Amino acid sequence: MLKDQTQHRRFWLFFLGALLGIIAFLLVYGVAPLDVTNDSFCRGGYLEKDIQQHYAGWLFYRQSAQAFPLCVTQSINAPDGISIAYTDSIPLMAALCRPIANALGGTFQYFGVFTFLCFALQGGFGALLCGLFVARIPQALLGDLLFITSPILYERAFRHTSLGAQWLVLAALYFYFSARREGRFASRGLFAVNLLAIGIHPYFLPMTYAITLALLLEYAVLHKQWGAPTLYLIGNMGGTLLLGWVLGFFYGTATSGGQALYGYFSMNLNALWNPSGINGTVYSRFLPTQHQINGNYDAFAYLGLGVLVALPFVMLWHRRRIFPFLRRHWALCAACFLLTVFAVSHVVTANGVTLFTIPLPAKLIEICSVFRSGGRLFWPVYNLLIMTAFVGISRLPRATVWLLLLVIVQIVDVSPGLWQRHQDMASAIESDAYPSSLQSNFWQSASCYEHLVSVEGIQDDALHLALFAADYQMTTNDPFAARYNAISLGEQRALILQQLADGIVNSNTLYLFEEEGAFLQAVEPVKELAWCGRVTSTDSTNSWYVIAPGLQGTHFDELCTAYDEAYPLRLADYTDSLWNRGVLDSTKKTVCFADSPFTRSKLEDAAYLCAGSQKYAILQVDDSDPGWLMVTLDIEDATVLWDQELTTQ
Repeated sequence: MLKDQTQHRRFWLFFLGALLGIIAFLLVYGVAPLDVTNDSFCRGGYLEKDIQQHYAGWLFYRQSAQAFPLCVTQSINAPDGISIAYTDSIPLMAALCRPIANALGGTFQYFGVFTFLCFALQGGFGALLCGLFVARIPQALLGDLLFITSPILYERAFRHTSLGAQWLVLAALYFYFSARREGRFASRGLFAVNLLAIGIHPYFLPMTYAITLALLLEYAVLHKQWGAPTLYLIGNMGGTLLLGWVLGFFYGTATSGGQALYGYFSMNLNALWNPSGINGTVYSRFLPTQHQINGNYDAFAYLGLGVLVALPFVMLWHRRRIFPFLRRHWALCAACFLLTVFAVSHVVTANGVTLFTIPLPAKLIEICSVFRSGGRLFWPVYNLLIMTAFVGISRLPRATVWLLLLVIVQIVDVSPGLWQRHQDMASAIESDAYPSSLQSNFWQSASCYEHLVSVEGIQDDALHLALFAADYQMTTNDPFAARYNAISLGEQRALILQQLADGIVNSNTLYLFEEEGAFLQAVEPVKELAWCGRVTSTDSTNSWYVIAPGLQGTHFDELCTAYDEAYPLRLADYTDSLWNRGVLDSTKKTVCFADSPFTRSKLEDAAYLCAGSQKYAILQVDDSDPGWLMVTLDIEDATVLWDQELTTQ
């Protein structure tokens, strides 16, 4: 009977908590994201462009031939292929939704449904966690509101969509405390959470496994039994690795390239009381924003004024209970300490300064860079701090009144951020927040190709370019994924450049260059076999240098500049301690161009460099620095030539 009552209580806690989470989702985001045929916020971007990457990965996977491992597409990182885990496309959802999407046909996005489920589960597990520490369901639901309105949840939802699964941390904490109370280590809930974590986003793995390991260590030390907990851990890790293999995590060698070093995205020491979110969003009605540096923004961890006020009061009021609790949960405390240290990193920042940097071996930094955004690993500690505030207040006389006051202060404080997120979604649904720069009519003609090849660099507007390739069922090697094989990509690009140098182009391939210098180096042998030139966006902020086989002789709009005798010169976009965008800082009279046959032919026997109606005498051409042509002019300040179309006489 007692067991039935406990299960009945858990059911209602989870159900009512999930209902609160659903209500919060609908109030903030509305029902539009739940329409699987509405992908406007995916294509246009929400807060920033990351969701375009997530959606492009899904599109490539959906149109790929089904194979094993699952969630691998040969269309990205072509020809090697890659798991869409590396485009943060939530591989577990992609695998489950692919048969449904293909059966229905047409547009299908699951990111709205996924986030809806995350809010429901956030509410459900938040209520269960609070219910472990209070007897009354209304009190548990009040505490649940602290988790449902957690600023880090709204900071991630639809932005880094997979990281909106904050409920994984709450579920892990719930199963930890539940198992501790029942005196057991073999938690089926924790086992499942660890499996789900790799299917959603591997960043959750060190968090959920830290909590799992804490449970196992505390049980093993207390009961002096090491064998069974060890076998449980091995089995759980084996299951996690197996699911990761099934979902393609270990497919190929897409483990390098594009990542910042550990320490850049560290947690600032002011993170708990800094309400500054992405794109200027402020999550506090009362507290001012604080300064940040480097990638501190990705370690956003604002607690909310209610929790910030409650925590010191709780610590003081319950000071005699704190140390016994810490002793009982020593492994969890150790895990929290290690996660915090990793989040702060060896680059310790406070407000707008770096306090100090602890020197670490390069190999250790390389290992830590697997989780390069280390500030995220603070999330279990963050949720435990919220739980501490709730539990401490719930132990006071007239607890319900104090809990109600805590929740009101918290919600009123963070409401500006939630309202901003409401407006952001409304804007993303109604219009393109990040309109595509692929505006020229050239791209309509370019839709005929089977392969889109990035010959060097990462292309301008790479994510809209990825969506373009996915829409027309092309393959692409453009490194827009979070991880790719940089060595393999370099070898592939070297082979392509050699083929171009030999005058060979593939008629089904569109070649893109990031830098004009590399384009000018490659274009001369194939200029009769393709339309070659520069394509820009309407505002000229984005540009691509292209070789388009089969389109030679085609006339495009004014956004296209064909490579011919009239093709202009431009300064190299080169900046270091001596040069500023291709102009020598010390004299302002010498400019540099990327060396190429085209540039040499333009400068050969030329007396003047011309910009519009202005002519500047060429005093010297220096080619002593390999790869560059340095031209000294009779000019007062050559910076006026930057971004100008130049000719010679």
